[in-house]
Amino acid sequence: MELEERLAELERRVAELEGAGRAVRPDGARADGDFWALDGLTAKLAADGAGDGGVLFTGTVRLPAGERYEWQQALGTDALLAGDWPAAAESFAALGHPVRLRLLREILGGRRTAAELTELPGLGTTGQVYHHLRQLAAAGWLHTTGRGRHEVPPGRVVPLLVALLASRP
Repeated sequence: MELEERLAELERRVAELEGAGRAVRPDGARADGDFWALDGLTAKLAADGAGDGGVLFTGTVRLPAGERYEWQQALGTDALLAGDWPAAAESFAALGHPVRLRLLREILGGRRTAAELTELPGLGTTGQVYHHLRQLAAAGWLHTTGRGRHEVPPGRVVPLLVALLASRP
């Protein structure tokens, strides 16, 4: 076992050295130590022999209502580039409306019933709120837990927050 541990440490160091000089912040400054998640991904890709690179997102979240979610997802660059991009349009479109984004925020914040959501100002009529809830559910951003209660599926909480983070300039 000691040999395997030593080999893994050497591979991690080589990946770190190969990445030296390439990791920069969005503002162009050197990112020494700031890209610890990227360093881990780079080391894993090197150990897996994935020369095409990859994308990773991860998060640990505690919502105002007390739920806790941890999530990590990664995929190689080749798989992402070869994927069915038009199939993602419905998911992106569902997030492309300010009322739907507000509904998601309110649901993550603890307002779960249709009655609570339709009482909020600025969301439109009851029929409009239900329309938006159906659109979010059809795209997989929401599901109904019964008795008019809605929730963001656990596997979508961190991805939703990542999408919000990615939308920032």
